[in-house]
Amino acid sequence: MAEYKLLKREGLAKRGEFHTVHGVIQTPVFMNVGTVAAIKGAVSTEDLENIKTQVELSNTYHLHVRPGDKVIKQLGGLHKFMSWDKPILTDSGGFQVFSLAGLRKIKEEGVYFNSHIDGRKIFMGPEESMQIQSNLGSTIAMAFDECPPSKAERKYVQDSVERTTRWLARCQAEMKRLNSLEDTVNPDQLLFAINQGAIFSDIRIEHAKQIAEMGLDGYAIGGLAVGESHEEMYQVLDDVVPYLPVDKPTYLMGVGTPANILEAVERGVDFFDCVYPTRNGRHGHLYTNHGKINLFNAKYELDDRPIEEGCGCPACRRYSRAYIRHLLKAKEMLGMRLCVLHNLYFYNTMMEEIRDALDEGRFAAYKKAKLESMATPLD
Repeated sequence: MAEYKLLKREGLAKRGEFHTVHGVIQTPVFMNVGTVAAIKGAVSTEDLENIKTQVELSNTYHLHVRPGDKVIKQLGGLHKFMSWDKPILTDSGGFQVFSLAGLRKIKEEGVYFNSHIDGRKIFMGPEESMQIQSNLGSTIAMAFDECPPSKAERKYVQDSVERTTRWLARCQAEMKRLNSLEDTVNPDQLLFAINQGAIFSDIRIEHAKQIAEMGLDGYAIGGLAVGESHEEMYQVLDDVVPYLPVDKPTYLMGVGTPANILEAVERGVDFFDCVYPTRNGRHGHLYTNHGKINLFNAKYELDDRPIEEGCGCPACRRYSRAYIRHLLKAKEMLGMRLCVLHNLYFYNTMMEEIRDALDEGRFAAYKKAKLESMATPLD
């Protein structure tokens, strides 16, 4: 079974180890997003191993629609399917329900909606989400929830959160049943709960208290980075994290920029995921220790330096800004690939630096220096 060891604390910041059936996750950790069991930008599993990836994150809804979770189960589960033996987290499909707002109908039993690929009708409730994730055999499954818009009315948010709590109890019961089946892909599959409540502090806190008592393997904070300001997001973390179990992983879903991550680590969060590094990379926007650069800018046409001096990623070890810019302009896939590899390496390395700083009791100083550096462009 899973075990979360809290190794060190600096203020609220946590340095931990999460022991799972697929290996130990050193936290704080950034999970690399591979929506359909692949990182966008022609990044292979071998690449992930080379850029210090600890956890790969895949999407329940997308894999259910294509190729089908039952197909993946027949092929031995998601780890075998994508040839990745380290931890995988699968989200529950709840966020897709949020993003497909025009195509859905939410009821107590679950959500009815239309596939974004072929329009066919799909029903997903807590039991269905658990069954799909069980077929995938991920290390960590996320509970099925509704993600209300951050600016939704209070009454709507209250009702939605109460339903999410009822759904969590159903997820827990179904996960227990599935893990006991003889033909289950991963009988040690873990379940994380998700805290919701938009930007209503009292609803968030009450929900955190309720789910904390339910004894899950980890606790996520969802429904952020969906339209609220950074200040509002940090306020929610200040309010909620103290009510989540300190001896379990705390996961901030879908967030965010390097600065967001540093702020959230300081507030006690230790799991992160975000599409920024891959999405930005595919558009030539690159993270460095001196802020973001856009390789499409003409000033890089004759720039024979790497993306960042001293970076150990596959792109910086070998290629110049000028060459990668040329690839992007020529719409060569290699350009996107090198940019995505650089950005993920940057994020994974930053998490490594955060862990080292926490180990050595100097996180506050590290955070200050990192934020100052990223706000000071070299060019």
